[in-house]
Amino acid sequence: MSDTDDIFDDADTPESEVSSKKKRGGGLGSLLPTILKFAAIGLAAVIFIVTVSVITVNIMNRGGRNQTVFQDPSSPYIGRRPLLSFFDGIGQMDVRTRDGYIVQVIMVIGYDEGDQATWQELNSRRFQLRDFTRSYFARKTAADLAPEREEAIKREIREMLNTRFLDSRGVRDILFDRLNVMADF
Repeated sequence: MSDTDDIFDDADTPESEVSSKKKRGGGLGSLLPTILKFAAIGLAAVIFIVTVSVITVNIMNRGGRNQTVFQDPSSPYIGRRPLLSFFDGIGQMDVRTRDGYIVQVIMVIGYDEGDQATWQELNSRRFQLRDFTRSYFARKTAADLAPEREEAIKREIREMLNTRFLDSRGVRDILFDRLNVMADF
């Protein structure tokens, strides 16, 4: 048989039979390109989503650098507190405020456990820390040292020590073993 025989055979058959023969011929062969097309679209979507997520996380983390974030202790959403070592070499100080009140303070400085560099720096600057503590409380008034402002005072001292005073930036917490504000009689 030749190609012309097929043409003549189609001519003898009605049109409905010819169209049904053409529709039936695909099977799995015509379904495979459609499946591959949707699989490729799905794979491209997954790759796009992962790429956008990675870029967003890197931007949020400022280029992927690890950062140590110290949480505010007054926050109700705090998890486990990190273990800290404490430096108490400043001792008790009695300081007169700007408005004439007497402040008795024993300040303890917390730093990461096992951080020898911060401990050495705090220990070697013990007298400078005493002077810093004296001058800090001498600039304040009794109203500035009210108990409801204690967390703000701790935060301010911690930031001042880390940014202006110490090289190691290792101060993580400030505690007051004693912070008494008394009128001078």
